[in-house]
Amino acid sequence: MASTQEALYAEIDLELSWSERALPERERTKHVHRLHPYLGKFIPQLVEVLLERYVPRGGRVLDPFAGSGTTLVQALESGYSATGIDVAAFNCLLMQVKTGRYNLFGLEHDLRDACARLDAFDSSDVASADARDYVRLWFAPEAAAELLFWRSILDEYEHADVLRVVLARAARSARRTTHFDLDFPRTPQLEPYWCHKHRRVCRPVQTARQFLRRYALDTVGRVREFARVRAREARAEVLHGDSRTLPQPGTFDALLTSPPYPGLIDYHEQHRYAYELLGLQELRAEELGSAARGTSKAELSGYVDGMVATLANTVPSLSDGGPILIVVNDRRGLYPEILRAAGLQLEDRLRRHVNRRTGRRAGEFFEDVLVARR
Repeated sequence: MASTQEALYAEIDLELSWSERALPERERTKHVHRLHPYLGKFIPQLVEVLLERYVPRGGRVLDPFAGSGTTLVQALESGYSATGIDVAAFNCLLMQVKTGRYNLFGLEHDLRDACARLDAFDSSDVASADARDYVRLWFAPEAAAELLFWRSILDEYEHADVLRVVLARAARSARRTTHFDLDFPRTPQLEPYWCHKHRRVCRPVQTARQFLRRYALDTVGRVREFARVRAREARAEVLHGDSRTLPQPGTFDALLTSPPYPGLIDYHEQHRYAYELLGLQELRAEELGSAARGTSKAELSGYVDGMVATLANTVPSLSDGGPILIVVNDRRGLYPEILRAAGLQLEDRLRRHVNRRTGRRAGEFFEDVLVARR
């Protein structure tokens, strides 16, 4: 017999758990949290509660697996400074754009000017000869030409990195894939298909300009919204590198992170369109827990070693008594060993119900917030 709702919620921390009605998608992806889709990110409301519980107001927070920057962005909104480290170049670009401070007039001018030039661009007169094989395979000729045109002009603008994120977001939507399979496309969709999302026959996307324009204007609005709520005195720092070895910049009051789960998501492949179009540095072999490497005994052992090395390198930068807060679904039971090997004491394990953390999912899903200290 399936557990009742009361039984499911009897052992969880209700202050860390939200229903869809209580916390709809628009609130989980408020302002710059939605500048680009990102699988596996934890919600900013969780970061907000954990900061309030465990970190002194105005403190400094470290996230060694910063991903799309949820910890950094919410820290800035809640009045904390934060440093995020990530080995993936696209993640660091995304974090830099989310946490940057902008002249809003200049930013809007750049994006509107780029859109005006795109409107005047005739993609039918341009061949995509300089496109990589990936671009020619996954984008219709007109869409590829429009994306490459946007790429060709972005360095002319002061806010080039913002235009890069707009390009990546548009490329994700403009791929030759079904509307209901944007997260996990396997092969290019070249023919009309029955769309489970729209309940009708749809055709593969042929152009990208509508996405470039829509996301450019959406980005302006989201950056402006975040500028109104971020704390003036708080600062964010983004470091591109491996948390196992990267020197730590100063002292922190807490470590707050949601590390990758072993074998669940290949984050590089999820953002391959960005790497292909933007020519970003690939450090795929250094990505901890990537699904590309599987979950063999040897890989899980490597994941444990990698997490221990990360904690050994980052925890010494915490002030005395500073908490280590790890949000994880430890279904393989790896973290007791990880914490012991890193010389940490588990102080508390807070169980929470997850509200569609990684896209749509059937059934109930839970994760833990591990609270540890040296």
